[in-house]
Amino acid sequence: MSQAVTTRPEGSRQALSEAYDTALLDLDGVVYAGGNAIAHAVESLATARTGGMHLAYVTNNALRTPDAVAEHLTELGIPTEASDVITSAQAVARLIADQVPAGARVLVIGGEGLRVALRERGLEPVESADDDPVAVVQGYGGPDLPWGRFAEASYAIARGLPWFASNTDLTIPSARGIAPGNGAAVQVVRIATGAEPQVAGKPLPPMHRETILRTGAERPLVVGDRLDTDIEGAFNGKVDSLLVLTGVTDGAQLLAAPPQHRPTYVDADLRGMLTGQPEVTEEGTGFRCGGWTARAGAERLELDGEGEALDGLRALCAAAWTAAGEGVCELDSGKALARLGL
Repeated sequence: MSQAVTTRPEGSRQALSEAYDTALLDLDGVVYAGGNAIAHAVESLATARTGGMHLAYVTNNALRTPDAVAEHLTELGIPTEASDVITSAQAVARLIADQVPAGARVLVIGGEGLRVALRERGLEPVESADDDPVAVVQGYGGPDLPWGRFAEASYAIARGLPWFASNTDLTIPSARGIAPGNGAAVQVVRIATGAEPQVAGKPLPPMHRETILRTGAERPLVVGDRLDTDIEGAFNGKVDSLLVLTGVTDGAQLLAAPPQHRPTYVDADLRGMLTGQPEVTEEGTGFRCGGWTARAGAERLELDGEGEALDGLRALCAAAWTAAGEGVCELDSGKALARLGL
């Protein structure tokens, strides 16, 4: 069933933490960056939780176990149980378990998170293509993963074994900047073998399925910083989403988003969960939010008015997305974004 094309961010009179029963929160770039809590994250999540919202942490990073993630969040001041954490390792382990015999051996190219998730599904992780595996699974293994692991995967895949990947994010944020992610490592094996993996992580359905099964969410809100994983995952799952601007997405990327990358709501950070969202209204040939009016001109997006920068960005989204329809807005947004300080 097709979805209606989103042409503007939605408004909400209710605080989002009241309108939705569960927040499905990405971690890197949303809750923390480089291991440290992002500004306003700890207090915002505490307030949402106290108000009755269930918080679940959904990550494509397959390296760490749910226990390790929960411990880290708790140390940051966000009390978390392992059952509140859903990883792409868990999603891909379920995907594999649905296709191989119980107790089967699986060659692991990645970290402890994958091994724990496989054991949880009754599968046996092994380290060599010569250990009689029936499948290969690849997940982020951290910066110290030996190059030889990619060769091990290639040997097994060349023998005809099915290949699974936890996710294909090309990059991952770190304390020093943006680093290669599991998608870059998957590309190495793809080049060597010519094969294509089955992928479980965001934005694909297996990850959404895993999240809903584990949380029991009835009115979920996906909260993320990446258009191509978090927001597209919400689109594929037909649920609402909140984009926060604390991670990798900037204003220009948001304005150029195709339909599957357009969030329901946009806010600066996790404080946006605790408030309503301003409405964007159509006025003549433009769109108004707060004190700003945005229009799609012949060559560029035009912005008039004054007020909160985020209101201007929301108005620009409406102008850009309406002009693009089911495509991508190619109008110049530089001058309008500069006026907003974005």
